[in-house]
Amino acid sequence: MVKSQASTVAQYLAELPDEQRAEVETVRDVILAHLPDGYVEAMDWGLITYGVPLEVSGPTYNKKPLLYVALSAQKRYYSVYLTTVMEEFEESFRARWAETGKKLDMGKACVRYKRAADLALDIIGDEVARLSVPEFLDWHAENRAKAAARAR
Repeated sequence: MVKSQASTVAQYLAELPDEQRAEVETVRDVILAHLPDGYVEAMDWGLITYGVPLEVSGPTYNKKPLLYVALSAQKRYYSVYLTTVMEEFEESFRARWAETGKKLDMGKACVRYKRAADLALDIIGDEVARLSVPEFLDWHAENRAKAAARAR
């Protein structure tokens, strides 16, 4: 599955073959166990997303909840998107991951994996737990301001 049309997480999971569902659910369980209060699980962009509701964040440029974490099953791999693993948090994330001895396949804030067992799930959990909703909103605003300043 590359992009799902499911409107609920339950529908998304039901669409997946058993093996894929098990891999996604393993990581989803870690995310849910570490997710600070105030983030909401939903379906968006064909992915399971965890974000800040618009009533809390205020309007966003794309009129969607502010994305904190996302999870998806791709055709040949899975992805967990950790939006804060950029800028000042990336170096720490990579260093902590390296200490586990597990291979990290990461793009810009996107960790790809073939099996949940390939992941340093404790590091994923720590990253999910890193920022409360107010801290994430502050971090997001600060990084948008930095990006705008660089664009000038």
